[in-house]
Amino acid sequence: MNGKVLHTLEYTKIINLLAQKASSDPGRAMCQELTPFTDLNAIETAQRETADALSMLFAKGSTSFGGNRDVSMSLRSLEIGSTLSAPELLKIAGLLDNVNRIKSYSRGPRDEEKETSLTNYFQALEPLTTLANEINRCILSEEDIADDASPGLKHVRRSISLTGDKIHSQLAGMVNGSYRSYLQDAVITMRDNRYCIPVKAEYKSQVPGMIHDQSSTGSTFFIEPAAIVNLNNQLKELALKEKEEIEAVLADLSAQTANHILEIAENQRIMTFLDFVFAKAALAMDENATMPLFNREHYIHIRKGRHPLLPPKKVVPIDVTLGKDFDLLVVTGPNTGGKTVSLKTVGLFTLMGQAGLHIPALDRSELSIFTEVYADIGDEQSIEQSLSTFSSHMTSIVSILKNADEDSLCLFDELGAGTDPTEGAALAIAILDHLHTSGIRTMATTHYSELKVYALSTDFVENACCEFNVETLAPTYRLLIGIPGKSNAFAISSKLGLPDYIIEAARKQITTEEKSFEDLIADLENSRLTIEKERLEIASYKEQVKALKEKLQAKNEKIDNAKDRILRQANEQAREILQEAKNVADETIRIYQKAGPGASLKDLEKTRERLRGEIGKKNDKLTLTQKQPQKKKQLKPEQIKIGDSVKILSMGLKGTVSSLPDHKGNVFVQCGIMRSQANIKDLAPLEEETPPGLSAIQKSHTSKVKMSKALNISSEINLLGRTVDEALAELDKYLDDAYLSHLSTVRVVHGKGTGALRSAVHSHLKRIKYVKSYRLGEYGEGDAGVTIVTFKE
Repeated sequence: MNGKVLHTLEYTKIINLLAQKASSDPGRAMCQELTPFTDLNAIETAQRETADALSMLFAKGSTSFGGNRDVSMSLRSLEIGSTLSAPELLKIAGLLDNVNRIKSYSRGPRDEEKETSLTNYFQALEPLTTLANEINRCILSEEDIADDASPGLKHVRRSISLTGDKIHSQLAGMVNGSYRSYLQDAVITMRDNRYCIPVKAEYKSQVPGMIHDQSSTGSTFFIEPAAIVNLNNQLKELALKEKEEIEAVLADLSAQTANHILEIAENQRIMTFLDFVFAKAALAMDENATMPLFNREHYIHIRKGRHPLLPPKKVVPIDVTLGKDFDLLVVTGPNTGGKTVSLKTVGLFTLMGQAGLHIPALDRSELSIFTEVYADIGDEQSIEQSLSTFSSHMTSIVSILKNADEDSLCLFDELGAGTDPTEGAALAIAILDHLHTSGIRTMATTHYSELKVYALSTDFVENACCEFNVETLAPTYRLLIGIPGKSNAFAISSKLGLPDYIIEAARKQITTEEKSFEDLIADLENSRLTIEKERLEIASYKEQVKALKEKLQAKNEKIDNAKDRILRQANEQAREILQEAKNVADETIRIYQKAGPGASLKDLEKTRERLRGEIGKKNDKLTLTQKQPQKKKQLKPEQIKIGDSVKILSMGLKGTVSSLPDHKGNVFVQCGIMRSQANIKDLAPLEEETPPGLSAIQKSHTSKVKMSKALNISSEINLLGRTVDEALAELDKYLDDAYLSHLSTVRVVHGKGTGALRSAVHSHLKRIKYVKSYRLGEYGEGDAGVTIVTFKE
């Protein structure tokens, strides 16, 4: 990629921002060297690395590579057998500590670890923890070696401490004893790394020893007493031994480090690369950038792209398409309207994407691979070469036309400007037509109306404009593809206060064709604004419909959940009520069976009243909704006749009146095999169900037959001793009579025997339509020798 375009499109500024995100000097240097790739595989790999690093930043937070320092010179010294200094060894230890921290940063729970493009780099890091710990143990700082670095160094330093204590002890005795009156001050000082005492000049002969220094006034001599000369000499020798021991420690650490030269060099290379990759991710995070898609068809589709060097709160996102339906895009509009920014955004995104950087645009934005990007943007006037702005631009354009090919992207700002408008427009059209004919993807900005006409009349060439609000005299910076920009000079001048007669005079200078063209553009602009307004309204309506739909769905789900809950509760309550009713029925059967033939009618009546009350309570519980009680038809004593069909309301049973009411209104009702006493207030008349087609006479006759049979029919038939044919004929007649008499259940006694009669009876019962069900008798009902038959109501 040519260097000029990197400066023109301000790619270098992006690189400077990238370098600021790196946390180590080698990482910053690698950022500064980043240039766009032209190989698709390399680009996609770099983009994937940036995306994976960005995912880690979101998941785990930021990290630092500050301990990654350049140790290449130290490694070269180790290769030739040199001993490293304490600062050099500490620098290597710092690098290894940072390697260990970064490797830990990359780890996660085993069930969450996923293979990424950076996994191999993290796995290749070798912290060399043992070596790093040994260096940190022995070297406390760049000037301080630990006493425990080696046994010899520890012994020497102990000797130095003991010797120093002896010297201080003897000098303290002199200062506070016999020599006190000879001293200028009662202190112990150092001269030439030897302990001395400050003696007054007049007493120097009284203190035997070596004179090491004299004060500037000559009143004080710094004398090393003879008694400690040997101790000072020992201290000097011990200092030399300490230096030798320190050199031995550094030599040993250097030898250990030399065994891992390759690992350390690889660590530094990987750490530098990871710092570089995470700098790209940090820049993407700051810019809210996404990974673009790439193609080889020279197709660009930027969705809501934002120029990365403009303030995020002020920049207006743009949508740009180039290379699919058209390969030449002509952008028109007023100055400061955003044309140049749109041009630079397309070029800069291309360079950033091919460098492996994410772009500040919506996801699924698409870029293509260009071997070269050419841009002629800005004021190119050259004082040194005595070239005008037009000449300088034309020199650049000539170079572009000479080198551009189908794999190039060409960007021109104000093409043909700086000269006569007619000639400039003609040149611009010729240049763009040449690039268009050559199939070179091109984007150009212009003021010339001739270029608008060219774009309208030429296939695979498209107009675009930067929107301008005439009311506020301010650009909106929105790029509108497919619409040529309208000249707003007259409107702007009028808003700024230019007299109308001057504007009208100016209008007369415009040819009819130019005026018609501008009017056409104005109509297109008005139509676009109307459509845009309607589109926004439709979008608003869609959002409202969507919100209402979601609200309705939530409400329906709530209702369904409530319904399911209510049904579950109702089913549970119904099950409990039915169980209670079954218990009451079982108790009733036990009471009647236990009472037998000689039971007291009074006691049985009390029991019946109690059970009837309990059954009434169960009926109340089974009521699904609390309806207003319907006024029942109150029967009068004179309306009750023997054989009338009635219903005992409290018990929910149907039966036939078998006695007339007494003075209290109590009557006996035959309900199947059970004869119950009930009050007429608890009775409701039942209308006789007559098969369709019967005449009134037949209905009357049928009623009499039913009443007659109800009085005489038994609730049980005995088939014992009969053949199958005889039994079935008798059973068939009996069942008809029982059903017409409104008996709900009957007992068929067939005995156990061989079971042939029982099987024949059951087979016959299956074919009778008004038989609801049948079962063998239970314990106390006759067991398998009896079949209980239940009729349909």
